[in-house]
Amino acid sequence: MCEGIREGGHFAPGAKRRPGCHSPERGLEHQLTADYCQSLLFHPHQSYLWAPERKQVLERTMISPFLVLAIGTCLTNSLVPEKEKDPKYWRAQAQQTLQNALRLQKLNTNVAKNIIMFLGDGMGVSTVTAARILKGQLHNSPGEESRLEMDKFPFVALSKTYNTNAQVPDSAGTATAYLCGVKANEGTVGVSAATQRTQCNTTQGNEVTSILHWAKEAGKSVGIVTTTRVNHATPSAAYAHSADRDWYSDNEMPSEALSQGCKDIAYQLVHNIKDIEVIMGGGRKYMFPKNRTDVEYEMDEKARGTRLDGLNLIDIWKSFKPRHKHSHYIWNRTELLTLDPYTVDYLLGLFEPGDMQYELNRNNVTDPSLSEMVEMAIKILSKNPEGFFLLVEGGRIDHGHHEGKAKQALHEVVEMDRAIGQAGDMTSQEDTLTVVTADHSHVFTFGGYTPRGNSIFGLAPMVSDTDKKPFTAILYGNGPGYKVVGGERENVSMVDYAHNNYQAQSAVPLRHETHGGEDVAVFAKGPMAHLLHGVHEQNYIPHVMAYAACIGANRDHCASASLAGSPSPGPLLLLLALLPLGILF
Repeated sequence: MCEGIREGGHFAPGAKRRPGCHSPERGLEHQLTADYCQSLLFHPHQSYLWAPERKQVLERTMISPFLVLAIGTCLTNSLVPEKEKDPKYWRAQAQQTLQNALRLQKLNTNVAKNIIMFLGDGMGVSTVTAARILKGQLHNSPGEESRLEMDKFPFVALSKTYNTNAQVPDSAGTATAYLCGVKANEGTVGVSAATQRTQCNTTQGNEVTSILHWAKEAGKSVGIVTTTRVNHATPSAAYAHSADRDWYSDNEMPSEALSQGCKDIAYQLVHNIKDIEVIMGGGRKYMFPKNRTDVEYEMDEKARGTRLDGLNLIDIWKSFKPRHKHSHYIWNRTELLTLDPYTVDYLLGLFEPGDMQYELNRNNVTDPSLSEMVEMAIKILSKNPEGFFLLVEGGRIDHGHHEGKAKQALHEVVEMDRAIGQAGDMTSQEDTLTVVTADHSHVFTFGGYTPRGNSIFGLAPMVSDTDKKPFTAILYGNGPGYKVVGGERENVSMVDYAHNNYQAQSAVPLRHETHGGEDVAVFAKGPMAHLLHGVHEQNYIPHVMAYAACIGANRDHCASASLAGSPSPGPLLLLLALLPLGILF
C-alpha cells in the first residue's frame, strides 16, 4: 500500500508518497508496481487494442470502479517507449522537421497536370486524430505517434464550412462550395444561393459549374469515385444542378418539380456531362425502371429500380459513347479487377443499389475497396497526356457518425487513407496537386484523460464522479447512443463497446447524430499547394486547384508557360502565386 494513506484512501498531513502511488483525487486504492501492471494488462505479442481479457478486467468496475483508474495508471507507467524518455529523441525529431520545413521554401510552381481531390465526408479534426490513433493501433503500436498519409502533406489550412443560410452546414451546400467555387444554401447542389431548396422554379439561371466541368473543357480526363451513391450530395455537385439533394431519381421528386421541368440527379449524371471517363460507387437502383429486380439482391424489394419514367440509364449511358471507344458497365469487384485499364475508355461501376457497404462489412467478392477503385481510376485516367481531375469521396465516414457508430466511421477514414497512399504511389508531386479535406465536421469527440496507447474504442481511465459509472473515451454531443437504464445512464461495462456497431453514448438523444460547425482541415501537396494556407472560405479551394492546373476562368498567369513551351510557368507564375488570389479573380 502507499505510505501515508490511512483507511478511506486519504493522505495523512505531511505524508510522503512512494513511486507509483497517486493522490486520492486519482482514485487509486493500491500502489501499482510495474510487474503488477504488466501481469494485469499484457500478454506477449499482443497489440495495444483491448483484448477480451482486459475487457473482463474492466467489467469488474461494477465491483470496484477504482480498478479502471488503476489500469489507466498502469498504462501511463508502462507505455512510454524507452527512446522517448531521452530528450535527444525529441530534439532530433524537431530538428529533422525543421530541415523539412526549410526545404519547402523552394515553392513548387509547376502547372498541375493532374488534380486529385479526396473528400472525407464528415471528417472533422477530431475524426482525423482518432483515425490516426486507430491506424497505429491496427499496426500494433500505441497509435498517437503514427502518421496518416494526409499528415505527410506539407501544407495545411483550415476551411470555414458554413452554408449561405446555415451556421452548421450540410454536405450539399458545402460540395457546391469546394467543387464549384460558390457558397450555396444547404440542401442544394450545383446552384448559387439564389436557388431555394425544393423550389425547382428557382434553379434556372442560377446554375454554377464545377472544377470537373472546367477540367473536361480543358481536355483533361475526369473521374468520380465514392463509397456513397454516385448521385449523393458530394459527387452530384460535380455534374448536377438541383434545388434538392434528395432528388436521386424522379421517384423522389414532387410532381410540381417534375412539371416545371427539373430533372433528377441520376438523369443529370448521364446527360449533363456525357463523357465522364470514370464513375464508381453505389446507386444502381436509381438507374433502372421502377421495380426492376436488382442483379445482386433479387429478393430485396428495397434494392429494386426506382425510376418512374421507365428509363434504363445504363443503356442510355452506353449509347452516348463513341462506337470506336471501349465503355464498360460493371457491378462487382471481380469484374473490376479483371479489367485491363489500358483498353478501357469509359467505366461505370455501380456496386450496390444504394450506398456501398461499410469497409468493416464489405463483401470482398462483390464490393471493391475504395483504394481498389482509386487504383483503377488513376490507371484509366492517366492515359490522357493532358492529365486528369479525380474526385474521391470517403462518404461513409459521415454515415458512421450519424449512426453513432464511431468504429465504422474511423475504419472508413483508415481505408480512405490507404487510397491516399495508393494515389501518391501512382503520381508525382511534380505534376499532381493532391488536396485532402472534409465538407464538415461532426459532434464527435474523445477524451477522459486516456493514457498513452489506450484503445481508441476503449474506456477512459476513470469513472464519472457523478454517477460512478465508467465511460468510453469516444462520445457524441448528440445522437442515438443516448441510453437510460433504470433511470440512470447505461453502464457501458455491461455492453460490448468494442463491437463494430456499438453506438457511443451521447449527451442529447437524437435518432441521427448531427454535423458539427467548426472549421475542417485542408491538406495539400504538389504544384501550388502553398496557396492553401491559413484560414479560408471553403469556396476558395477549387479556385486554387484551377489556378494550379491552368483551367477555368483565370488562366492569364499561364501565358508565359505556354509561350515558352515549358511544363513550368516560371518566374511570372511564381510572382503571381505570391499575390492574393482576390486580386486575380
